[in-house]
Amino acid sequence: MVDVSAKAATSRTATAEAWVILPPEARAALEGGQNAKGDPLTVARLAGILGAKQTSALVLLCHPLPISGVDMDVQLLARGVRVRATVRTAGQTGVEMEALMAVTVAALNVYDMLKAASKAIEIQGVRLLAKSGGKSGEYRAQGESGE
Repeated sequence: MVDVSAKAATSRTATAEAWVILPPEARAALEGGQNAKGDPLTVARLAGILGAKQTSALVLLCHPLPISGVDMDVQLLARGVRVRATVRTAGQTGVEMEALMAVTVAALNVYDMLKAASKAIEIQGVRLLAKSGGKSGEYRAQGESGE
């Protein structure tokens, strides 16, 4: 691990997204609300929060961080299920990995919840949208409006 003990604790935020592309039969199962396991979007929101909190247990050289907030937005849109997470901390290192973990775990849970309807579900576009705080300052992905 990188030694961050000499770095000042600052307010840090990161936002990431992922897309779950649904074939027609998986979309129909989601829209119909007939999933035996429950509501995939609700489960995904909760799973994403847990994913952010468990990042250092799964990403080997990640520091455990005192996460002060996780906002999960999981929506069914025309393209598929869009998952966005914003993670906040006041610490010595950023929360980009926590945001990326949150959207990835949430997307995997959507897949798990709908796989009985279709195995052709795809997870795409996992990326960092924005980050703020720390030595490297601000970052915003190209074409990202911040919505």
